Amino acid sequence: MLLRLFKSNGPLVNFFYLVVAVLLWLPALLKPAGYSFYTGENQGLLYAPLFSVTEKYPLLQVIIALLIVLFLSFLIQQIKISFSLIKIRTKLAAAVFILLSGGFTALHTLHPVYFAAIFMMLALYSLFSVFNNPEPVTHFFNAGLFISLGMLFYFNTAVLLPAFLFSVSVMRREPRFRDYVVLFIGFLVPWLFAFSYAFFADRLNEVLLIFRDNIMTPVSHFFKNYLLIGYGSLLILLTLIGSVKMMQVYDMSKVSTRKYFSVLFIIFFFTILGFALIPAASQEMLILSIIPLSFLIANLFTTINSVFWSEFLFTLLLLATIFMQVARYFLVNG
Repeated sequence: MLLRLFKSNGPLVNFFYLVVAVLLWLPALLKPAGYSFYTGENQGLLYAPLFSVTEKYPLLQVIIALLIVLFLSFLIQQIKISFSLIKIRTKLAAAVFILLSGGFTALHTLHPVYFAAIFMMLALYSLFSVFNNPEPVTHFFNAGLFISLGMLFYFNTAVLLPAFLFSVSVMRREPRFRDYVVLFIGFLVPWLFAFSYAFFADRLNEVLLIFRDNIMTPVSHFFKNYLLIGYGSLLILLTLIGSVKMMQVYDMSKVSTRKYFSVLFIIFFFTILGFALIPAASQEMLILSIIPLSFLIANLFTTINSVFWSEFLFTLLLLATIFMQVARYFLVNG
């Protein structure tokens, strides 16, 4: 019953998703607080000016973050429509992203990863546009450019570069060396401007130290955080079930759909790898991970044959996300 409601494609479903998002973020809206950054995390070249403006306005930070989540869900839906990732007419992938992001309650405020996620979506759209395109050069360049711009907000977006380089061979039937070069050139362009600015502003050493801190500062929001561990475990379970289901229908899917989901898997793998291997990467990296995961889980809920199991798994996800809000409320209010 609940899944059927979320899976509907009626004219009021967007308003329904908006209400769900606001309800999930209500504890943060009622008692807003800024994010606890480690040294340098909020000093990305493009994020630092935004943070300096909003630093003293925690409610504004929460509202901006919520608006970005809604915008990301819109971009997810646009990619789903443009590239027909899911067979049936539904906006479920957007709803799944709203639910998944709703479970990470510590991130219900402004964080540079949200801006990086926007550029990740634009890069993903560019990469998907390469399929069966005889002139893909512009799309490869744009993909690299958007990844780089994301890094200027959230440095660990760097994990997307190897993911996209690997994905070139997936999207192109006969990949050329030029494809990789163009993507990498697009990636370099914003950094040429960034380092030029840092050099002439006499901030080069400062910028390099910020990059070092964004890689080497040890952070773990999961240590003894059993609520977050439990929620993460549920996402792992859904990922495994969704992957098995995807493999079952893989051969029956269109060539384009197989390629798109292969790319999504590669991106998911590299974000999880970054989460595991980069000392400074923690729960915020999972915002990037749940973007490809939203498509996978939505595909699971639309292709699973058993009504009982589809409703059960979706209800489990919904209840777990709601529970995270309740737990946050009691933790904050002691």
